[in-house]
This record gives sequence, structure tokens and C-alpha cells, in this order.
Amino acid sequence: MSKVVRVDMTNKKVTVEALPEKYKGMGGRWLSSAMVNDEVPADCHPLGPNNKLVFAPGFLTGTRAPNSGRISVGGKSPLTGGIKESNAGTPFSQNLARMGYTALVVEGLPEDSKQWILKLDVNGGELLPADDLVGKGAYESGNMIWDKFGEKKAFVVNGPAGEAKMAMAGIAFNDPEGRAARYAGRGGLGAVLGSKGLKAIVLDDTDAPGVKPANEELLRSGQKKLADAILSHDVTKKGGGLNSYGTAVLINILNEAGGLPTRNFSSGEFDGASKISGEALAEAAEKRGGAGTMGHRCHPGCIINCSTVYPREDGTEHVSSVEYESIWSLGANLCVDNLDEVAEMVWLCNDLGIDTIEAGVMLGVAMEAGLAEFGDGPAAINLLKELYKGSPLGHILGQGAHFTGEAYGVTRVPTVKRQGMPAYEPRAVKGIGVTYATSTMGADHTAGYTIAPEIMSVGGSEDPLKTKGKVGLSKGLQDATAFLDAAGYCIFIAFPILDIPSGFEGVIDTANGMLGTDYTADDVGRIGDEILRIEREFNLKAGLGKEADRMPEFMKYEKLPPHNNVWDITDEELDSFWD
Repeated sequence: MSKVVRVDMTNKKVTVEALPEKYKGMGGRWLSSAMVNDEVPADCHPLGPNNKLVFAPGFLTGTRAPNSGRISVGGKSPLTGGIKESNAGTPFSQNLARMGYTALVVEGLPEDSKQWILKLDVNGGELLPADDLVGKGAYESGNMIWDKFGEKKAFVVNGPAGEAKMAMAGIAFNDPEGRAARYAGRGGLGAVLGSKGLKAIVLDDTDAPGVKPANEELLRSGQKKLADAILSHDVTKKGGGLNSYGTAVLINILNEAGGLPTRNFSSGEFDGASKISGEALAEAAEKRGGAGTMGHRCHPGCIINCSTVYPREDGTEHVSSVEYESIWSLGANLCVDNLDEVAEMVWLCNDLGIDTIEAGVMLGVAMEAGLAEFGDGPAAINLLKELYKGSPLGHILGQGAHFTGEAYGVTRVPTVKRQGMPAYEPRAVKGIGVTYATSTMGADHTAGYTIAPEIMSVGGSEDPLKTKGKVGLSKGLQDATAFLDAAGYCIFIAFPILDIPSGFEGVIDTANGMLGTDYTADDVGRIGDEILRIEREFNLKAGLGKEADRMPEFMKYEKLPPHNNVWDITDEELDSFWD
């Protein structure tokens, strides 16, 4: 039986109930967004008593389907004011699914100021005092959880920024080695967790029944098709781009395309790109040795292995993982070309419990405001440390890029729906700009990753500078991505399934094998569209209509070097997305 755990933080009660019939067959983003839309008043305060957090593994998570270990976290975002789904790859998602839990819902507000730990097993859960974890960083908190509850226990932990209800706080999950380093980072859901007084969640999966597919043979057949596609594609295979250089393989690629946002989105090229590239990352891991690792994984069952462990000069571990988005946001966007300084900022973000994308965009705006000089890595590190102090400056910065821009009167603020843009310049890569503008989540590259066809010629080649057809391109990819998020698949399987038909067949077969459905390729788009419209419905009720689907004004008149393009997809074209 599929079960839902409800955690009532007002009355300190944990209950387990059957998954309502209306949600049967849903998982991940599909389930989290549906439950948020049904149960959360769209006009509520994100940090008030009526918001909820929904943790939902994908409907394939817990199976042996490759790269299916994602979990979606949903709620109303303190950053955007709209619906939010943020996801992560982590053993936590697989354990939760195998324990028989389709969703975990955190609701209500505590009447005291205490922090609590939810300990969950196959029979239910209990709330325990978290007094010894209060105020501690995510890394130390994670280590203390393993010391207290035993190694290999999957967990969630909230960092100091989430406890302080800062709008760019994310939610940390453990990786396979127990680091509190796999983040559902975007949208400020860590602040929602902090408002509810929940410092940590610990899973005891003893006697977990596992997941039971409707058609084991079909599921196995689909797994093989998908695995074969992943392991044969140049981007995702062993020794391929992602495996060899991590996600930072994209640094040089985007820089050469003139689409690597630099100096707070004032250029598309960074002179120091080669010093912080995936190639430089791999060279450092090899030369320094020790803990340095390329081909790391975020959860069991991943066969792409694009994560990394970055070493210090003496070979000891500095931080895991140093991803493309983090290197860009804390490197090129700030004109910092020192990987050690970038790694230290990633470590601080992870320990504070904040989104590295939002943190880098915020720091770029802060540098624009004169709080530090572009290129000054140590100054950027000191600005992040203000968040630990809980100083007035720390609280301003902790609310994210948009709020920081408002506080200091900055006009070049690269946000949509108040969320910072990721590592692709929309004036140089027009399709990703459409995704930023129209996504229900705010500026979010993972919502519809047009970089695959526009930059990497995956699934067909698209000219990134052209505007024609980009609304339709983004819509199709957003539909497909929403389905993958529902299943619990990693977005990077998009590379092989766009190029290798049998890989796409494998996705459909695994879904049908698990659920007992007869989905076809058409259903992928249909279900994805359904998910987007659920989210759109919530946003409309929250007051985020078509006027929110807009790019920042400065991009319409500031020409971006080296192509000297402006954002020239019209508002009318963006509005046609929902047609």
C-alpha cells in the first residue's frame, strides 16, 4: 500500500495514511505540485501556518531503473511567491520509497521556538528534540546525525540560513558517503522547513518492504534499454564528457559560444574560463590526488557519475561537489578564476544551507552595488560569512539577488519571478531564455533544458541566437522534463533519450512496468503539460500571471558581448507559450 506520512508541527503528531486514490500513479514533481495546489492556499504567507512542504520520491525511485534516485520537494516559495518544486539526487529518496512512503508532508507551525528531528521508520515516526543541532552548519549537523543514529541512515538537514528563514535557503540531503551536500536548493524551501521548526529528518529503513512493480519483466527490459543508451552516448557514457569532467565540462563550451554569463551578466565571455573549467577540475583532482575524484555519484544506481570531490593542495577533501552551476555563479559571474576560492565558497554555501546559484547571482549584484570588487574572491567569501553572523547585511544578502538589488538600487538584476538566473545567458541562447521566462518556477534551466539542442546539438541542432521556434522548443522540453521529474529520473538522461530512440522507449517501458499503465510517447507530453498547468493554476491564484513571465528590462537594451545581442523575443511570443 502506498502511504503518506503527515507531520503536524503544531501538535507534534506524526500520522500515516493511505495515499488518496486521486494521486495513484503519481510521484515526484507530479505528486508534490498536485498536493501543494490542492492543500496550500495560494495567497498564504510562505513562512506562515498554511504553507506545507511535500517530499515525494519519483514513481520509479526505489527501483533499479538507472539514474532514478531523485526526490521532489514542493511548497510555496518564499523567494518567488509562487509554487516551487526543487529536487535532488540522494539515497534518502530511494530509502523513503522502499519504506513504502509515496509522500511526506510537513504542515503547521510550532507554538515554541524549538527545533526538532523527525525519526521515521516503516511503522511511522516520532519527533525528537534537536537542541544539540540548533545553529550548527549542515556538515556538522549531518555528522552528528550519523554519530547519533548510525552510519548509512539517510537524512535531511537544515542549515543555519534555513533556521534563520532566509529566502535562498535550500534543503540538504545526504550523499552516499554521508555528506550533507545534495541540495534541493532553489526557491527558499529551507526557509519553509526552518519556519516549521524541523531541523532534520532521519530514516530508519530496517525491514523496508521495497517497491513492487506491476510488471517486473517490462521494468527490467526498459531498464536495459535506458542503461544501454546512457552508456553508449558520448555525453553520458563512462569516459564521456560528464563522467570525465563533471558538469563543469560546460564552462569552456558555453564560453566559446559567448553564452557564459560574466561580471553580473554584462558579458558572455570570461577570460579566466579555462582556469575554472571541467578540464582544470579534472587536472587538479589528478595532480593533487588523495580525495580528488571525478566520476563521483550522488545516489546509488547512477551510471553517469557526473559528481566530483575537489581536493586541497595536500590532497585532503575540500568539498563535494563542485558543479558547473556553482563554478559559474561563484567564479565567472564574479570574475573569480581561482578554483580554490570557488571551492571554499561552495563549501560555505553547503554548510550555510543556501543555493549556490542564487548565492552567486546575489554576490554579482552585491559587487555591482560596490560591496566588493569583481574578481575579489576573498571579499566574496567574507560576504558569505555575514550570513553566519546573522548581521543586518547577512539578512539582506540571505534574501537573494532580487532583494539585494532592491536594497542597493541596482538595475542590472538577472532574475525572473525574483529568482536568480542560472549559468546560461539568454541573450546568447534564446531558447533557455524562454524557459527562464515561462517556467512556473522562476528562472530555472532544469525546467526545459534547451542547451541540449541549442549548444550541444543533442536531439537536433538549433541556432542559439535565432528566435524562431524557441517558444515551442521550450514548451516541448518543459513537458518532457516535468514527466522525468515525476518519474524521479535525472535530467541528464535527456542527452541519450533525445538521440537514441531505444533510450526513450526505455523510459516509457520502465514507467509502464512500474505502474501497470500503457503510456505511449504522447502521454509523456500530456502528463508533462498536466503538471505545468497544475503549477500555473497555483501561480495564477497567487497573483503570478503573464506579467510575471518576463525577462529583466536591462536585457532588452544592454547589448551582450561578444555577439552584441539583446533579448528580442516579444512578450506576445512568450504569452503564446500557454496556447
